[in-house]
Amino acid sequence: MTFFVGENGMGKSTLIEAIAIVMNFNPEGGTANFNFSTSDSHSELCNHLITIRGAKRNRDGFFLRAESFYNTISYMDTVNDTGRNIYDYYGGKRLHEVSHGEGFLNMLNHRCRGNSFFIFDEPEAALSPFSQIKMLARMHQLVKEDSQFIISTHSPILMAYPGATIYQLTENGIHQTCYDKTEHYMLMKYFLNNTDQYLKDIGIDM
Repeated sequence: MTFFVGENGMGKSTLIEAIAIVMNFNPEGGTANFNFSTSDSHSELCNHLITIRGAKRNRDGFFLRAESFYNTISYMDTVNDTGRNIYDYYGGKRLHEVSHGEGFLNMLNHRCRGNSFFIFDEPEAALSPFSQIKMLARMHQLVKEDSQFIISTHSPILMAYPGATIYQLTENGIHQTCYDKTEHYMLMKYFLNNTDQYLKDIGIDM
């Protein structure tokens, strides 16, 4: 379990996208077999990454981008029109007929399997705090089944996964850190423990 964390604009999504491309995923998301494009806007960083593969071969994988998940499930509709019931692999429901968060959880619970490689870019964007906890539990099941995750996130809930490797992206580069040293954890902890004072500090004094 590997997390990339950092402020907006530090390049987390660009790095995640580049890793996905060099691992042969569609830049906008989906499995390695997804072939669609709504905007050819990915960076050239993928041309400068080198992958080092071990002896193990992953059975499957999925690249989730929160910002383009709508486009991904729209592509699923076009595949479904060819006679394949693609939604059998996603809980049996057309994902445009459920909420954004439900669609993602259906993918995680039904499409994701063991011995696979998953890349998620800010998956918490679709999920309530309780759903993020359910995501943690499901990811742990998949890790025990020999799956690997690389995740870009702002969620202190997700990055709490025990034993995860956490990389902090800053203006000065990338460095490894631990959970309770991330800015996300420290800020959220302070805010929850000092809510009234924090609101006053930013000019919200009722």
